[in-house]
Amino acid sequence: MSKFQEYRPNVAAVVLSSQHPKRVEYLLAKKKGVRRAWQFPQGGIDGVETPKEALMRELREEIGTDEVEIIAEYPEWIRYDFPDNNKKKGDKMYPFKGQNQKYFLVKLKKDAVIRLDLDKKPEFEDYTFVDEEVLFKKALYMKRRAYRRVIDYFKEKGFI
Repeated sequence: MSKFQEYRPNVAAVVLSSQHPKRVEYLLAKKKGVRRAWQFPQGGIDGVETPKEALMRELREEIGTDEVEIIAEYPEWIRYDFPDNNKKKGDKMYPFKGQNQKYFLVKLKKDAVIRLDLDKKPEFEDYTFVDEEVLFKKALYMKRRAYRRVIDYFKEKGFI
């Protein structure tokens, strides 16, 4: 396996509420059955999908809607390693060492409806919209550094 192939290609969505830019609120979703595991929607890039195609598919699967406006794309891939306890045969993450993520900033359209129960195996059991301060207190600890990096970039470029 090459260095890049050791890392699963993945997309992540920084989802802003439809109130943006009046109010800046980020969607955090809680992983089903995992205590305090709040994160942005994300998922693997399948086969020959482009990152944008994977983004829209993952949003439909995970939050039940792709009614979003893509505002911006983070220019780099962000790599992270899985915790050692996540590397089990039969798991969709096996044999990957971690993930290479492409982040997108999206805004929910005004009439978009979030539905966590549309997929056969829902990944999330709850969601909330939070401001930036709460985001960095609530988000899964291992993801905070990447979240800070992309949010700071999107703010610096004037997208947030």
